[in-house]
Amino acid sequence: MKRITMSDVARTAGVGVATVDRVINKRARVKADTARKVLEAAEQLGFSATNLIRLRVDEHSREYRLGFILQKRSAPFYQELAKSLQDAARRAGAVKALVDYPQDLAPEQVAAKIEELGERVDALAIVTADHPRVSRALEAVAARGVAVVTLISDLTTPARTAFVGIDNRLVGRTAGWAIARLSKTPGKVGILLGSHRYLCQELCEISFRSYFREKHPEFELLESILCLEEAGVAREAAQELIRQHPDLVGIYVVGGGIEGVEKVLAEPLPRHIVTVCHELTGLSRTALREDRLDLVISHPRTRLAEEAVKAMLQAIEARSSGAPRHVLLPFDISTPENAVL
Repeated sequence: MKRITMSDVARTAGVGVATVDRVINKRARVKADTARKVLEAAEQLGFSATNLIRLRVDEHSREYRLGFILQKRSAPFYQELAKSLQDAARRAGAVKALVDYPQDLAPEQVAAKIEELGERVDALAIVTADHPRVSRALEAVAARGVAVVTLISDLTTPARTAFVGIDNRLVGRTAGWAIARLSKTPGKVGILLGSHRYLCQELCEISFRSYFREKHPEFELLESILCLEEAGVAREAAQELIRQHPDLVGIYVVGGGIEGVEKVLAEPLPRHIVTVCHELTGLSRTALREDRLDLVISHPRTRLAEEAVKAMLQAIEARSSGAPRHVLLPFDISTPENAVL
């Protein structure tokens, strides 16, 4: 009799050979319906690896629970990211996404949310500031077998399996380049930080300052102002920068708070102040189109969500090498000329 091959199984199932290989060898997750088609074809043909395929299908039939702890529920960026994560989990098949938010951004509240959600999921992805209390909570969750992935801002804890985000060193230097190039004359530049403990913001600020030291020392970078991710605080900080420094030429909003800064930029100003911020949302897109913002640097949300889900599933299925993985994605750049509806 002719030996049955993977090509025969693939042809009968109506899928590619690569899909049969993924089912057998767990090279990547396959939708449950597709895996069942491969099993039915293998059984029909009497394929030698039918029992192994049946085992894989049983594994696929289990619904994994992926937990996501984001920042402020009211922030447009995190609302859109939550939807992208849920969509990515749905596309992965047999995956349930649980998205939650701490009551506030204090380390104790974040740790409490980690402990609560960690009881109900197979893997946990989190956006948070780096703090010993948060690290201890993540290490306790990881010790129970829950895979930990960091999103957007990395953490120093050894508990995390992977980081998925963008290269914040390049982000900071790109923001510096934009302000230096778009400013008509050298002057002072203000920096608004969300927190001193977000590693992504720390790296953006360091790289931003490094760019000016190297390329444009004729600009004066002011001491960074902490805004605590609050629009009201950021608004007051921007107003004070403009009032105190008549030669202010640029503002870099590294963390949250652009909602407040944008309100200041909408007021009549004695001069244009080049402003760069992070994350394209409905508000920042409108501000770009109306020339209140000059550049927005964003995470590619759809791909970020897909890579996060992929990293979590790989960690659950123990297919990583054991070493922490860094998944660095290219960032998006939006200007008044390409800020489409």
